[in-house]
Formats: sequence, C-alpha cells, structure tokens
Amino acid sequence: MQLTEKQIIDFQKKIYDHYHTSGRTFSWRETYNPYHIFVSEVMLQQTQTSRVEKKYKQFIARFANFASLAKAPLYEVLEAWQGLGYNRRAKFLHQSAQIITAKFGSNIPNDTKTLQTLPGIGTATAASIAAFAFDAPTVFVETNIRVVFIHLFLKNQENISDAQLLSLASQTIDTSSPRIWYYAITDYGAMLKSKGINPINKSKAYNKQSKFQGSDRQIRGAIIRLLVQQKKQLEHQICASLKEALHTKYDRTERIIQQLIDEQLVVKQGEYYCLKT
Repeated sequence: MQLTEKQIIDFQKKIYDHYHTSGRTFSWRETYNPYHIFVSEVMLQQTQTSRVEKKYKQFIARFANFASLAKAPLYEVLEAWQGLGYNRRAKFLHQSAQIITAKFGSNIPNDTKTLQTLPGIGTATAASIAAFAFDAPTVFVETNIRVVFIHLFLKNQENISDAQLLSLASQTIDTSSPRIWYYAITDYGAMLKSKGINPINKSKAYNKQSKFQGSDRQIRGAIIRLLVQQKKQLEHQICASLKEALHTKYDRTERIIQQLIDEQLVVKQGEYYCLKT
C-alpha cells in the first residue's frame, strides 16, 4: 500500500497529537544509557509493561552495567529475573552481556546486523534497540504498531503480512526523531487496545498464546523458582514439590528438568540439581 504525502502527514499528526496529550511514561524512556535500554527491550519481549517496570528498576540496581551483569553467576541473574517469565531471556541477556563486555568493550553495537548476532536478539528487537539507544531510523513492527496500522489502514483485510506492515512503517516513520516516534506510535496502539480495538488476529504473525495454567511454561518457571529458593534439590524433591503445588506427574516434571538441562539453565551435580552458575 502506497500512501500519499497527505496521508503520511495526517497520520503522523494523529499519532503525535495523542502522544503529546496522553503519552505514557516509563523508567527506560527517561534514559539514553544503552545498557538500560538493552535490558528493557529484552524484558519487554512477550511481557507487559506493568510487569517490567518494577523488575527493570530492581535489575539495573543490582547489575549496574554490562560488566557487572557479565561477571555475575547465572543463578543470580535468574533470581533477579523471577516474575518476568520466559527464563531463557535471562540466560540470553547474561550471555549477551558477556559477549558485549569481551568483544565490544562493554559498548553495544549500533548496527542491527551485529545486534542480531547476540543471543535472543531478533530482527525487531535489534531494530528497537538501535532506535531507542541511538535514535537510528530503523524500521520494525511489534504488537502495538501492528494494531495501529491494521486499524487505520488495513481494517478490511485479512491475513496481513509483516511485509505490508513494514512498508507502512517505512513510509510513515519520522526520521528526524525515531526514538520519540516509536514511543508515540506504540502508545497509540496501547490506547486502541485499552478501548477494545485490537485487530491483531488479522496479522499473519499473530499466534494466540497458549493457556499458562497447567502448561509446560508454568512448570518450567516453578522449577527455576524452586531452585532459586532452595539452591539444590534431589530430583524426587523437585517432583514431589511440583506434584503438591501443581499436581504435576513425576514423568512430566522429569522431562521438563531434562529440557532445562539441555538449555543449560539447570545442571546436575552428583545427585542434586541446581541452577547453572
């Protein structure tokens, strides 16, 4: 879809008018520190801003920079991460800090291709880090941005590809201030969703999140949380704890423990299981 100059001007005005009167405030928007922004963008993957706000402050207070995060044992990082879910993100963040410290002198790369070589950093996250940390005119879409473009330009279409949405993003970005522009457009999307306007299911990229209660994700999180609290446990102790707390069968818990070992989040030391250091 090719927009006219008037459509672009009108669209940007609509987005900025809302931002100037009703823009949201978050701690990570008050800083230009690339490390702080990197941490916030990893935390915001698949997690609501309300949950990230508190954890973000605690995390950067505990690990002040890439160097301090890099030298911390993984179990401390996982401990600080509790409450955010998807613990692999904590591991990826820890690994990224080690790479950035060793390879880039604790300075994050300012180009998206290099950023994408870091663990857990995909195309959209790399672009968002570059935009927010360096005010780079990168082009990306995430959930709120998808909602905006679908609602305002593509509401009568189905099965909308990200290529279509990226084209709109490329045409409409305010290249004079990408950082503020992305704050504004994501806030507009959040406003639409708060009013019950959420056509995200029209996007090809939409995947309805599976129910958390009773899922493997819940069990994984429970195992990590138990090992954060107890430091080390025998397998039958972990299985018994989850059977009592979540009514999880032993064989299922054993399978998920092995997954966590394969992902190097958990290690076996003798007869005991503990978080990887």
